[in-house]
Amino acid sequence: MDDSRDMFGDSPPWNDGEEDDAAPSAAELEAAGQSSMFGAPAPEPPEPQEVPEPTAAELEAAGQSAMFTAPAETSPTPAAASASPPAGTPSQPYRVLARKYRPQTFGELIGQEAMVQTLANAIKRDRLAHAFLMTGVRGVGKTSTARLIAKALNCIGLDGQGGPTIDPCGVCEPCRAIAEGRHIDVIEMDAASHTGVDDVREIIEAVRYAAVSARYKIYIIDEVHMLSRNAFNALLKTLEEPPAHVKFLFATTEVEKLPVTVLSRCQRFDLRRIPTPMLAEHFAKVCTNEGVGAEEEALAMVAAAAEGSVRDGLSILDQAIAHADLDGEGKVRAEKVRDMLGLSDKSVQRKLLGAILDGDGTQLLELVAHQFSLGVEPLAMMRGLMELAHRIAVAQVGGHADVPSAEEREAIEGWAKAMRAGQLHRLWQLLLKGHEEVKSAPDPLVAAQMALLRIMHASDMPDPGALVKKLEELASRAPAPDSTNGSGVAPSGAPSASAAAPSAVAPRWEALVDDVEHHGQPVAANVMRMQVRVVELAPGLLRYTQPPGFREDISAQLRAALSDATGERWQVERVNAEGVSTLVEQAEASKAADTQAVRSSPLVEATLAAFPGAELIEDDRPAAIGGGSRNWRR
Repeated sequence: MDDSRDMFGDSPPWNDGEEDDAAPSAAELEAAGQSSMFGAPAPEPPEPQEVPEPTAAELEAAGQSAMFTAPAETSPTPAAASASPPAGTPSQPYRVLARKYRPQTFGELIGQEAMVQTLANAIKRDRLAHAFLMTGVRGVGKTSTARLIAKALNCIGLDGQGGPTIDPCGVCEPCRAIAEGRHIDVIEMDAASHTGVDDVREIIEAVRYAAVSARYKIYIIDEVHMLSRNAFNALLKTLEEPPAHVKFLFATTEVEKLPVTVLSRCQRFDLRRIPTPMLAEHFAKVCTNEGVGAEEEALAMVAAAAEGSVRDGLSILDQAIAHADLDGEGKVRAEKVRDMLGLSDKSVQRKLLGAILDGDGTQLLELVAHQFSLGVEPLAMMRGLMELAHRIAVAQVGGHADVPSAEEREAIEGWAKAMRAGQLHRLWQLLLKGHEEVKSAPDPLVAAQMALLRIMHASDMPDPGALVKKLEELASRAPAPDSTNGSGVAPSGAPSASAAAPSAVAPRWEALVDDVEHHGQPVAANVMRMQVRVVELAPGLLRYTQPPGFREDISAQLRAALSDATGERWQVERVNAEGVSTLVEQAEASKAADTQAVRSSPLVEATLAAFPGAELIEDDRPAAIGGGSRNWRR
C-alpha cells in the first residue's frame, strides 16, 4: 500500500525532501484561480504627476496626427522617441493662411468697425441682447465674430474676476478653451448637417440647465438658414424668451431665407464686404509676418479677385505664394499672379483700347490672338476692357485716376480728358453687350473679335446728342417755307392772317370762341371757328366777313352767343371787307406749313431721294401720354 499514500493525505513521493514553506498559501491559490478565469489584474497605476495642459497648437497637431498619420508598425524605443526630428522636418503640418490668421480679437477683425462699436457700447451699458444674427457674403468673418462674442461674454480676465468686455484677454481659461473649440458651455452647431426638428429639440432641452463653468451658455449655429421650417417653429419660443444664462449666435449668408419671426427676435449685424484697399493692406501685413516679399500690384490683384472676402483673398494669396519662383527671391510678382488668375495684362488692355479708339483693326486682332495664345480667356479680356472704361469714367468725374502704376495713371487721365462723356458711356454699353455675347457664344474667341470690331467701327460715330445738334444746324440754314405761296393767300385759298389784320386779333378771337363753347354753346362756337373772318374786334363790337361759300347771316346767333358768354351787349355787323382767316383756316395753314417744313428738312429730302416712292404718313391720334388734343406725327 505504499504507492497509495496520497489517498490518505500523505505527500506524493516526488515531494519527499521539499520544505513545507514552499506550498502556496490560500491567498495565492485564490489569486491564481482569478487570474486563470479573468486574466491578470492590471498593474497599479503610478502616482499621478502634474502634466502641463496642452496648447492649442499641440492639440491640433495631435488631432491631425490621429486623423491623417499612418500608425507605426513597431512602437519606437524610448531613445528614438526622445531623439529630436531631423533637420528640415516640420514639427506640425502646415496651416493655411485662412486658418492661421483668423482673428482672435475684435482689433484683428477688419472692416467691421460699426458692429464692434455697437457691441462695445452694449457691453458697457449692460444692454446685451439674447440673440445675435451675423449676415454677409462668404469670408467676411461671420463665424469668427460669433466666437469673438462668445469670448467677450465669458472672459474672466487675468485675475479671474473680470466681466464681459469687448477686449477679451485671450489668456484666461474660458478664452483659451473657446479659441481651441473645447469649451463645454460654447456649443457650435452646423445647421447644414443638423436641419431637423430633433436637433433643435436637443437645444431646447439643454437650455434649461445652467452653464457648467462659464458665465453664459452660448449656442453658435452656422448657416442657420438651412434649418427646416419645423425646426424654426420649434425654436421660436425658446428664442424669444430664453433663460438668462443662454445666448444664441446665428450666422448665415442667405438672410432672406430666414423667417421674419426669427429675424424679429434677433439683433442683426450686416457684415459688409471688405474694401479692396483695406484687403491689400491686410495681405501686405500677412506677407510681412510670413517673411514673403510681394509687389504692390500683385497684392492689388489678389484683393480685387477676393471680391471683398478675406478668406477668399487669403486662399488666393496662399496659392500665389506657392506659385512664386523658388529659384529667385521667392517674391510674389504681378505677372505670376496674373498668369495664375488668368487675367489680362493691363498694358495689353491699354493697347487694346488704343487700337479700338484709333480704328486699327489689324493690331486689335493681333492683340486678341496673342492674349488668347497666352491662356487669357476672351471673357477675361472683355472684363478687363470694361474695368478700364470704368476707371476712365471715374477719372473723368473725379479728375484723377486711383491706380498704383504711374504709367497706367497717365494713360487713364489722358483718355479721360480726350473722350467725351457720351462717347465713354456708349463704349461701356457696347462692351457690356459684347460681354453678354461672349458669355453665351459657342465660340467665345470669335464672339470677342466680332464684338471688339463692332466697338471699333462705332467709336467714331457721333453720339445722338451731337447728331441732333447737327440736324438742327442744317435745318436752320434751310430757307423758311412760304405758306402764302408768294401771293398773300394760304394754300387753302384763305388770305394770310399777317396780311389781313394785326396778329393780336387771332388770340383774342380764339379766347372768345373758347368762352362761348365753355358756356354750353358748342354749335355757335363751331360756327365762329368755321365762318367768321374777323375784320374788327373791340369790346362789345364785332365786324366780320364770311369765307366764300357761306351766305347765311349769322349775326343774330353770334350776338346772342357773345352776350351770354361775356355778360355784355354786343354790336355784331357783317361787312364786305378783308378779314383775318378763320380759326379753321389758320389751323390748316399751320398744318400745311409744318408739313412743308418737314419735307424741306435735309434728312427727309435725303430719304425721299433714296426712296422715290415714299410718302409721309400723318397720325392724327392724340398722344398716348399727357392727353389733350395735341397730335403727333410719326
